[in-house]
Amino acid sequence: MAQSSIEWTELTWNPVTGCTKISDGCKFCYAEVMTRRLKAMGLEKYKDGFKVRIHPITLADPFEWKGSKMIFVNSMSDLFHEDVPSWYIHEVFKTMAKNPQHTFQILTKRTDRVFDLNNELNWSKNIWMGTSIENNKVIDRLEYLKRTDAKTKFLSCEPLIGSLSGISFSGIDWVIVGGESGRSPRPMKKDWVIEIKNQCLLDNVPFFFKQWGGTNKKKAGRELDGETYNEMPI
Repeated sequence: MAQSSIEWTELTWNPVTGCTKISDGCKFCYAEVMTRRLKAMGLEKYKDGFKVRIHPITLADPFEWKGSKMIFVNSMSDLFHEDVPSWYIHEVFKTMAKNPQHTFQILTKRTDRVFDLNNELNWSKNIWMGTSIENNKVIDRLEYLKRTDAKTKFLSCEPLIGSLSGISFSGIDWVIVGGESGRSPRPMKKDWVIEIKNQCLLDNVPFFFKQWGGTNKKKAGRELDGETYNEMPI
């Protein structure tokens, strides 16, 4: 468990580490860069770099956390990566179901596998299932997500690197939007953000604007037309 600076969560929990790139949004992967730093620091969990690794010992962690927390699951990986065994995904879900005091936010780019495993998983109401959609090339991820039995479904449009004009958020409970940050971030156009915000309004879906991004994301801030959008699912 680690405190998180991500605006829409409180803590991160990584029962899996490592991943592989599958689409445009992965180009400047934050987790990959961070893994190199953690490996250089000598952290045992990251000794194999960005190779996919499961960490069963971490399944005991949520039972030790006090109070009620918002938990981002696998900020350093993708729980539904093809190299993560199905039995282990089941164990992660069992752990989450046994800790109903916490809310677990899972974000994946592999909703096809989520759908394949859907009927086998225990979708307790404290599990939020989300997918990343960075441009219109990967819209199919949303359709797979909508067909799952997750009680709360959300969408992360970060890094938003293309228009999602025409997308429908019907059946989705929350949308996050954010621009890319780092040394050479790809630009996010304001029109793309407004399109999504307006569609959220039309579909009555909470809208969360995370950041403009850029080489100095703190300076760029997270206001959109003078307002800060922190809407969350009810």
